[in-house]
Amino acid sequence: MRNTLQFSRRDALRLLGAGGLLAAGGHLPLRAGVQPAKAKAVIQIWMWGGPAHLDTFDPKPAAGYDYCGPFDKPIPAKASGALINELLPLLAQQGDKFSLIRSMTHGIFAHETASYAVQTGRKPGERLVYPCAGAVVSLYKGRDAQSGGLIPPYIVLTQPQGRFSENGFLGERYRPFATGGDPAQARFVVEGVVAQGISDQRQKDRRELLHQLNTLEKAIGDDASLKALDQAEQQAYGLILGDAGKVFDLAQEKDEMRDRYGRNTFGQSCLAARRLVERGVPYVTINYGGWDTHRQNFQVMRQKLPQMDKGLSTLLQDLSERGLLDSTIIWWSGEFGRTPRVQWEAPWNGGRNHWGDCFCALVAGGGFQGGRVVGASDARGEQVKDRPVYPADLIGSIYQQMGIDPEGKMPVQGLDVRTTPAATDGIKLAGRLKELL
Repeated sequence: MRNTLQFSRRDALRLLGAGGLLAAGGHLPLRAGVQPAKAKAVIQIWMWGGPAHLDTFDPKPAAGYDYCGPFDKPIPAKASGALINELLPLLAQQGDKFSLIRSMTHGIFAHETASYAVQTGRKPGERLVYPCAGAVVSLYKGRDAQSGGLIPPYIVLTQPQGRFSENGFLGERYRPFATGGDPAQARFVVEGVVAQGISDQRQKDRRELLHQLNTLEKAIGDDASLKALDQAEQQAYGLILGDAGKVFDLAQEKDEMRDRYGRNTFGQSCLAARRLVERGVPYVTINYGGWDTHRQNFQVMRQKLPQMDKGLSTLLQDLSERGLLDSTIIWWSGEFGRTPRVQWEAPWNGGRNHWGDCFCALVAGGGFQGGRVVGASDARGEQVKDRPVYPADLIGSIYQQMGIDPEGKMPVQGLDVRTTPAATDGIKLAGRLKELL
């Protein structure tokens, strides 16, 4: 990717409104007893559609073919010895770096409401629309980014999640900036930012011509609103034509490294996420679709699991080798799991439907202990058997590692809202993940 684009003032405002060019947030005093930050960034791997827990990190071969299907030879993960799918051998080798939560639950079976619950920790249908974890981290940590304020503090690779308003009541300033494009292509074109076939010099010439033709600005003169617009425009051009924009240029990586991640959209998104947190971006979501496997689940798994195995295992190893894993949280999860019993009959033909009673999550880095397993499901993976973990428990643990007070009040004018819900809010809680902290 070349740092080129055809950029309008409307584009500048779009990026500015997305919470990007003028990063918000900052340091707020912590309550007594709240630990300082152990993590600086989160890479959220959002398994859009809901991955089958029995086909990933909670296999049940003893339950029989109607539950495990053809995946009846799980393999142990390093350190914990936890059995995981046989198509995840590279992740098994990195098992000392991550821990598994096998008892996630919320009891919601619809994509939209389950996505909202998992990413906000809140109960759907309340009066307020709450922000997801990425927007909250952007609120508190946006100014901590080491990117000169040019790179948005909350980035989604590559498509918006689309199930709910990620920024909630925080407003457009905290909406994530979704790159669009495909990092697996020869040139990763960030939609709305990069225009193909236009050189840097031609872009600069266009900008100069635009200013020469801008008679309105000359006529009005010293106007506060135009100054703000000019500032946004200057920051936008700084992102595109300056060094900051090079963070999206995967061609700067060696071919060997790109091959390690896998030359596919997910693998190259993992590489892009590493580059972003390396530049100080505090929250990156990889929106990894294709897991809504109502039909022919096992055919899809044979294609997607090896890609996930290569990309995620390399991300863990690469962050560790660069000394970044200790300060970067990896959070892998979907909105729910999938029906433990396989639906062999037509029209499903070996599919799995939605299952919100019990599912899995993976956490690594950022102060979370690796090589452990939290909670357990029953013999068929249908219900939580031991140590339920609710979305708010996990999100509160992530905030705690980021130095964000889970029990503090959000610094939002006109609202008296805790960062995470309390039991008195009518939401189920079992407590933060002390086993991993």
